[in-house]
Amino acid sequence: MDADNKPKGPSPHYSLYQRQVFRKGGEQGVLPSFSVHPEQLQDSTKKKLNDRAYFYANSNAGLGWTDHANREAFYHWRIIPRMLVDTNVRDLSVNLFGHRIPAPILFAPIGINKLYSPEGELVPAKIAGELGLPYCLSTAASQSIEDVAAANDAGAASTKGPITGQDNENVKSPRFFQLYMGHDDDVTVSLLTRAWNSGFDVCMLTVDTWQLGWRPTDIDIANYVFYYPGTPGNEMGESDTTFMRKYGNELSDDKGTWIDKCVWHGKAHTWDKVRWVVKEWHRISGGRPFLLKGIQTGADAQSALEVGCAGVVVSNHAGRQVDGAISSLDALEDVVNAVGGKTTILFDSGIRTGSDVFKAIALGADAVLVGRLWVWGMSHEGEAGCRHVMKSLLADLDITMTVSGYRSIAEDVKRHALKRCAQGTMPEWPRTRL
Repeated sequence: MDADNKPKGPSPHYSLYQRQVFRKGGEQGVLPSFSVHPEQLQDSTKKKLNDRAYFYANSNAGLGWTDHANREAFYHWRIIPRMLVDTNVRDLSVNLFGHRIPAPILFAPIGINKLYSPEGELVPAKIAGELGLPYCLSTAASQSIEDVAAANDAGAASTKGPITGQDNENVKSPRFFQLYMGHDDDVTVSLLTRAWNSGFDVCMLTVDTWQLGWRPTDIDIANYVFYYPGTPGNEMGESDTTFMRKYGNELSDDKGTWIDKCVWHGKAHTWDKVRWVVKEWHRISGGRPFLLKGIQTGADAQSALEVGCAGVVVSNHAGRQVDGAISSLDALEDVVNAVGGKTTILFDSGIRTGSDVFKAIALGADAVLVGRLWVWGMSHEGEAGCRHVMKSLLADLDITMTVSGYRSIAEDVKRHALKRCAQGTMPEWPRTRL
């Protein structure tokens, strides 16, 4: 493919990463050390990690039917290619909460990244900064808010080209904070304040996981890393002065204090509490966006708008909470019908390929979150593995756009670009499903 005289457009020519890989192999004999085929990548990740690390991000609720439904839903939507369209310049960029981002992809929040690489969350935060894509930090992180922000800025600073400015003058790269809200308001306010002061200018509250779902593969090996000595998981709490002032002595006696009181505490919240935390975030941030993550019905999406949220994340937590639930892609239709055009709709759960991103956008999402893919990549080669997987996904999306005849992700990728095919069964990858 000719890399010379490429016309410049709003987005980088991500497709050239394919050429880079090919030339490195042909000219230097250097091949990728692992496959980016999603099924092969998952299989090789399992061989790289011990069971506790692997299943922390890959265990599913019950029999895994919701995880399967997430993937099967994509299978039944087919892209309709168009020919002889001038796609020499593609525009994959989208506007998201005042950020102009080069592609509609966010790094999803996943906790305890030190299970996958010694640097933990510093790895994806840096890569997200390099790519100019929003990074979402989990409350269950194994690095402090402040250190992750610094890594994100370092990644952005290492890349040529400006990243659009935002309302918070401290921000150099788009980053969001994912909140697991405990029942101690002082700790919640402290976390939100730290996040805002560190340049996280969008907050998303996860509403589907205040109690972990029943995950047999975790039960089988008692996989709750927070209770084991010498393991990561308490870094966010240990770096919070409010939490340590109130619970530091208890934490020294019980390693599970942080996670049990402030993350997966098992005590449900209600819409009244959401109203409170939205107001607190708006007070702290000067009115920056607040989202709910884990919305699966149009009615809940409408309620989110009514309590002051600026958007929702349609998600079933990657099939890890309710076994036998509807797929996230099927839930997207109901949410779009209810609040489409009124608020920002993000999509999460099941994205593996560029065509998956295309389909979610066509069905009404403004952007998508990707999680397991970058975890699998960093499990192989740390920064290099995370970067390879995410650049491959961007190249896949860019190539899908050009060869199927769609120039602009925002203007052209709509419902008419897809056809639903109810017939057929999604092919099974030749491996034992866990």
